[in-house]
Amino acid sequence: MAMSERGPRERMVFSAAQLIRRDGVASTGMREVAAHAGAPRGSLQHYFPGGKEQLVNEAVGWAGRYAGNRVARFLAALDEPTPSGLFAEMVRQWTDEYQAAGFAGGCPVAAATVDWAESTESTREAVAAAFGTWTEPVAGALADMGVPQERAGALATVMISALEGAILIARAERDVRALTTVARELGPLLDAAAHKAS
Repeated sequence: MAMSERGPRERMVFSAAQLIRRDGVASTGMREVAAHAGAPRGSLQHYFPGGKEQLVNEAVGWAGRYAGNRVARFLAALDEPTPSGLFAEMVRQWTDEYQAAGFAGGCPVAAATVDWAESTESTREAVAAAFGTWTEPVAGALADMGVPQERAGALATVMISALEGAILIARAERDVRALTTVARELGPLLDAAAHKAS
């Protein structure tokens, strides 16, 4: 959905996620969010009576849903879905962005975790829920590809953890090396966990 097709509330949540992924929570101000969203400043209090905390938590929730919803799209891009293929698509989203637009943006859920999760309990809960919202469809996809149910959740956690760490390293190094490395090294392990039906 294009930015202009969203209502003012949705635009502000989306804008908050985009600014948090670039600048972190501490450096993202409410006025900046309103300006980025093209929304009147007065609408912030109307839509987010809980202030910045509410807006950050909703932006984190949006990001978790976005990541979770991308799993089906990644699978659709594969001729034959495999665990390594899914992970390669998850990584490719980031390598493509970094090669096209530079290394300014990261994951808004990770940024909120680092900036606010320790000091703001509601944000800690929001980021934990967002990671769960992302992990669940990855685990479901792995199970559908033959990974035993008891391992699917654990491997989904490994995939997301490796991806998040590689994003941080890629931003620090201004190089996609860490991303391509985790895809290459984890791929065989992920595929080995899938039992093909005979």
